[in-house]
Amino acid sequence: MEAGKKAIAILGSTGSIGKQALAVVAANPEHFTVEVLSAGNQAHLLIEQAVAFKPNVVVIGNNGSYAKVFAALDPLGIKVYSGDDALASVVQMEVLDIVLVALVGYAGLRPTIKAIEAGKNIALANKETLVVAGELVTNLAREKGVNIYPVDSEHSAIFQCLAGEFHNPIEKIILTASGGPFRGKTRDELGRITKEQALKHPNWEMGAKITIDSATLMNKGLEVIEAKWLFGVRNDQIEVIVHPQSIIHSLVQFEDGSIKAQMGLPDMKLPIQFALSYPQRLKTNFPRFNFADYPSLTFEQPDLETFANLRLAFASLEKGGNMPCVLNAANEVVVEAFLQDKIGFLAMSEAIAASLDKIPLIARPDYQDFVETDKETRIRTLEYIR
Repeated sequence: MEAGKKAIAILGSTGSIGKQALAVVAANPEHFTVEVLSAGNQAHLLIEQAVAFKPNVVVIGNNGSYAKVFAALDPLGIKVYSGDDALASVVQMEVLDIVLVALVGYAGLRPTIKAIEAGKNIALANKETLVVAGELVTNLAREKGVNIYPVDSEHSAIFQCLAGEFHNPIEKIILTASGGPFRGKTRDELGRITKEQALKHPNWEMGAKITIDSATLMNKGLEVIEAKWLFGVRNDQIEVIVHPQSIIHSLVQFEDGSIKAQMGLPDMKLPIQFALSYPQRLKTNFPRFNFADYPSLTFEQPDLETFANLRLAFASLEKGGNMPCVLNAANEVVVEAFLQDKIGFLAMSEAIAASLDKIPLIARPDYQDFVETDKETRIRTLEYIR
């Protein structure tokens, strides 16, 4: 590795965040070098990325694709591994400075914990890690002296608003939400929504799972839970406001009543770059926000009755323990079922609510409790859907 460069592992390099992170790296070759790339199933794209960025190691999650990836990359001197155990191991490599966790869902938890145990700073794009096990993960990060830099645009905005303010108490955090593609629709209208409609987000380019989560407002619910652990605030210090233009990415109100807001055009490359380069701000050629193009910025309260997922997220946070883990596991199951046309749009919330009622509360869960809760919730939710 060249001196002065940050050595990065990108977990989930073939997904939306991973690809945009590689674009940031490509635009800043004097600042970053890629040491590890990982993908779940997209072997062909992983090979392309590895040929372009020449990492030390790649990990393909699907064991069946190992031979194909090995044959392509071993002649280039790139080490190739497969499976979850390999991913949990490579994040502990001594050479790494920062691990970008851009995996989708619960899969991000174990490698994040292993990276923190090895003293690696985390750029976290996988909100489910803190939703499932926020207290465990943040306590471990403090114990190991590890920084967790948020990549979600909302949490990055809060982090940026807190720069220079870490000694000043927060009165409240205000997370903005675009409202998704179905803002203003009635429950009757939502009952007829198709997956094709739900996959068309008005402002952001994201993967399928997070796009559906945005349409149901579950994404905002997960962000509420993540914010609690990232910023050490009470449940009642977190608010959500719908802001359809997605220009103000979130706000912080301090005890003197003043509010700081972080603004910019919707582009995930900016929060990705900020997390990787912090505390520096690197020059970019990203499009610039122009007030004249947005003469009106509007705000409204979220509809918690029509979009029940946000209400369920607040409820699971209030119950605490393993309930956010239940919320996340049930949501992952119903989103996959919706994408396969096995469940309707409104029925997703009903299935999640049923699982939250059925799974026993564990007030002080450990890691194994989370593993068992995740497993049991998936079984129960699938039973409900069938």
